[in-house]
Amino acid sequence: MKKAAALAAIDYVESGMIVGVGTGSTANHFIDALAGIKGKLDGTVASSVASADRLKGHGIPVLDLNQTGGLELYVDGADEATKYLHLIKGGGGALTREKIVAAASKKFVCIADDSKLVDRLGKFPLPVEVIPMAQSYVAREIVKLGGEPRLREGFTTDNGNIILDIHALDIINPVELETKLNQITGVVTNGLFAIRPADVLILGGAEGIKVLK
Repeated sequence: MKKAAALAAIDYVESGMIVGVGTGSTANHFIDALAGIKGKLDGTVASSVASADRLKGHGIPVLDLNQTGGLELYVDGADEATKYLHLIKGGGGALTREKIVAAASKKFVCIADDSKLVDRLGKFPLPVEVIPMAQSYVAREIVKLGGEPRLREGFTTDNGNIILDIHALDIINPVELETKLNQITGVVTNGLFAIRPADVLILGGAEGIKVLK
């Protein structure tokens, strides 16, 4: 189902594009599908070292976002999504670079299996990337917001930071919570994609593909 969603996203890739590419198991299916049309691409921008390595393994050029300017398209997966196209991302720990590439892109196509569609975000622990020296302070501030932060043990982001995963959240207003979390000093960013949500959500299921816009 993940693969079906990834293959459907290939239809959004046009000749001459530089495509932003996400991170994770579903994004990997998209990367593998891109290999079949790499001749029509001007290049890609990867949201993680792992994705960059996979793209290069297929012989697909990986470019620096600082050199490319804005992108036409970004394709990535999600850990949770709503019908409003609000997302939780960052289960793989690449949320900051994913958010940067999404912000730089005109169209964000999210690909997932239909089990990721939820009525309300928060059952999946919300990742927050944090400067290491601010870990305890940020955790205390998160508790004030009603969350239960837990350090992702043994994990360092590509940016050299830590991840706090917030449990026990019932996210009624994703835009408000995304803003509040990002205002905590020491937070790099969080895994809510609500201020800049997806533009298209492609869900793969047992009965085929469903597209939400």
